[in-house]
Amino acid sequence: MLKVGVIGVGSISEFHIKPYLESEQVELVALCDSNQNRLNEKGKLYGVTQLYSDYQQLLQNDEINAVSICTWNNTHAIIAIAALEAGKHVLVEKPLSMTTEEALAIEAAVKKSGKVLQVGFVRRHGDNVKLLKTFIDNNQLGEIYYAKASCLRRLGNPGGWFSDSSKSGGGPLIDLGVHMIDICWYMMGKPRPISVSGNTYSKLGNRSNIQNLSFYKAADYDPTLNDVEDLTNALIRFENGASLFVDVSFTLQAQKDELNVKLYGDKGGAEIEPELALVTEKNNTILNVTPQVDTLTFDVHKAFVNEINHFVSCCKDGKETIAPVADGVQVMKMLNAVYESAKSGKETYL
Repeated sequence: MLKVGVIGVGSISEFHIKPYLESEQVELVALCDSNQNRLNEKGKLYGVTQLYSDYQQLLQNDEINAVSICTWNNTHAIIAIAALEAGKHVLVEKPLSMTTEEALAIEAAVKKSGKVLQVGFVRRHGDNVKLLKTFIDNNQLGEIYYAKASCLRRLGNPGGWFSDSSKSGGGPLIDLGVHMIDICWYMMGKPRPISVSGNTYSKLGNRSNIQNLSFYKAADYDPTLNDVEDLTNALIRFENGASLFVDVSFTLQAQKDELNVKLYGDKGGAEIEPELALVTEKNNTILNVTPQVDTLTFDVHKAFVNEINHFVSCCKDGKETIAPVADGVQVMKMLNAVYESAKSGKETYL
């Protein structure tokens, strides 16, 4: 039985806690949060009696084998390193850290501890992605030389810590773009990035004046607090000649939200979002192929269940994680390079 503690019980923690509670291989023994009222509320809701307001005290509990880190981005590195040094396996929400230097420090701690660290790249665990990966691994798309991904919200700055760069590290790029960049890079075979050209824009703010259109707001939403970008785009070049274009926004003068992830190979193409689809050639004819599966879309709840079960298996059975710390480091390098390029107005070389 893997005994687990969850550090940070804000909104994302629900996607960790529920799969832990449903697993026959896990006992959820402790929760931690600096907000005492929220901590007590979640402890009562989930039937967890060991409650900590200080993560260091939780880590001193020898009963706990593993932790999920569901806190603000600026605390990921310090808590992950402390957990590894305390002998715990770690599942840390994306992004791995705020900076490349922090990411490298976490990687060093993983190597020293010998413990599992899995980065919360949840889209890798989607059923549609896992199916497409089998086609790619069997060379059905051939060489994937171009990918493009968009996650554009017309209105959707969550506010709270998401819009406070000291806690988040940035806006839509580090919150949404991390998923878009990672899933494309992962499906492309994780080629080494060599250069990035990026742009960030802060033109619209959080548009708290907009009425008649609802959107998710963080628990500590404050309409007066916002110092993150509202749009980012980037072109990433890889050592093997492949390239990736991505654009993401918290708010944009757009008719509707957009979510697209597309891959292009020399033997075929594929879309992951908005639905799984394949493009191929047969008998000198281009074919659009729709897999006959239960769901073609990304099921976020199922993906988190898959992610948690995978983490548990890695901890208990020694299985190798599909989202290791090295991948978190590389994605962090790309994210930081986008911000660096946007700030300098020049291409950034990695």
